[in-house]
Amino acid sequence: MPTESGSWSAARQTKQKRKSNSLTLKRTNSSEQDRPGLQRDLLEGQDSKLPSSVRNTLMDLFGQIEREFENLYIENLELRREIDTLNERLAVEGQTIDGAELNKGQMKTKASHSTSQLSQKLKTTYKASTSKIVSSFKTTTSRAICQLVKEYVGHRDGLWDVGVTRTQPVVLGTASADHTALLWSIETGKCLTKYVGHAGSVNSIKFHPTDQIALTASGDQTAHIWRYVVQLPTPQPTADTSQISGEEEVEFSDKDELDQDGDISSDCPTVRVPITSLKSHQGVVIAADWLVGGKQAVTASWDRTANLYDVETSELVHSLTGHDQELTHCCTHPTQRLVVTSSRDTTFRLWDFRDPSIHSVNVFQGHTDTVTSAVFTVGDNVVSGSDDRTVKVWDLKNMRSPIATIRTDSAVNRINVSVGQRIIALPHDNRQVRLFDMSGVRLARLPRSNRQGHRRMVCCTVWSEDHPTCNLFSCGFDRQAIGWNINIPALLQEK
Repeated sequence: MPTESGSWSAARQTKQKRKSNSLTLKRTNSSEQDRPGLQRDLLEGQDSKLPSSVRNTLMDLFGQIEREFENLYIENLELRREIDTLNERLAVEGQTIDGAELNKGQMKTKASHSTSQLSQKLKTTYKASTSKIVSSFKTTTSRAICQLVKEYVGHRDGLWDVGVTRTQPVVLGTASADHTALLWSIETGKCLTKYVGHAGSVNSIKFHPTDQIALTASGDQTAHIWRYVVQLPTPQPTADTSQISGEEEVEFSDKDELDQDGDISSDCPTVRVPITSLKSHQGVVIAADWLVGGKQAVTASWDRTANLYDVETSELVHSLTGHDQELTHCCTHPTQRLVVTSSRDTTFRLWDFRDPSIHSVNVFQGHTDTVTSAVFTVGDNVVSGSDDRTVKVWDLKNMRSPIATIRTDSAVNRINVSVGQRIIALPHDNRQVRLFDMSGVRLARLPRSNRQGHRRMVCCTVWSEDHPTCNLFSCGFDRQAIGWNINIPALLQEK
């Protein structure tokens, strides 16, 4: 057997000596004030190569660590006393584990097991005592104020955008990563028209203000303008989905996805060729919108530019450059020639085309992460949403600072503001849809329980002001759009 070298033996002796001294320190019952000095005295006689200043610093640190452990030990004792007290109360109320055994000699042998069961019992009791309050609040919100009316299912991949026509008949449009855009009957949920002209994901859909024409943006680096003709089917009675029992939120996995292997849109009338294709971008076209009047369109792209086109000639009128990173969204003012673009560079820009000879631009840096969307309201406001989990309301007359800031617990996607009531609908990464007023006060959260609501990230919302059945629509990565009826008077009364 090999023998230990002299240096190795010395190292072992030194280690054992340090261990022995550390045990001696732990057994010392001195006060906290005397302990650091005593520890230093005990180390004075040791043969150490460390400078005295370094040793003093180490001892101070060891003393702090020891005090922290003592505090934790004291807290642990207090918690154990509280558990014993709660256990006694439960025993008096007849809710203790194993009946009277906790008052007998078996308490010690079952301490660990009983404590675990007691903790679970307390959680169950607390949940039961509060569930009535929570359920009553959720019932009021989901059934009386925000009611799920219809689900629009037929896409084979996630939905990026949802829109509502501005002309009669009023229909719903959805843009999907499955390379298609679908038009739906709002009342029946039946697919009316299928557009298959794009070779990439359809990222946006907007309808012409006066004609039956749609504008779609795609990952194939183009935006298409195409015409549709729809005939609404006869409405059929629908089941009241708000009467589904149970209001507890349920987490869903991929196995809970709707079985959509059968494409129910396959029998829809299909539009294959656009009337106009806008092709000036060098990257994904992520969004597009009509300027007031419908004679021009603006597109936003991952090539860091936004383009303004003449619809009739398909010619590029202006290329809007200046963003440092990919654009995420674009929106036009409902009554004026104004465009707002948002970007991953944490800014959004306001482009003014009201004067044909001057095209001014203003840059706004109000967020700390990607600005996912910025939209106009009917008044002089802009509302911006971001991945930094905030939504900010701005006054166009003074854009130096927001007039309201909404802080959320999840990234915010494409927001939408109702024209009449000025209510902001926020779609979130965490599957929630929340409603706020323009001053930042939360009004409601759309139901998301017992298979009601979205099961994946919600990408977009859009208001339909005058539709009697559904006046808010949302879409997400769960391959469906949902129509909601929002009781506006009750919503504002709750406020």
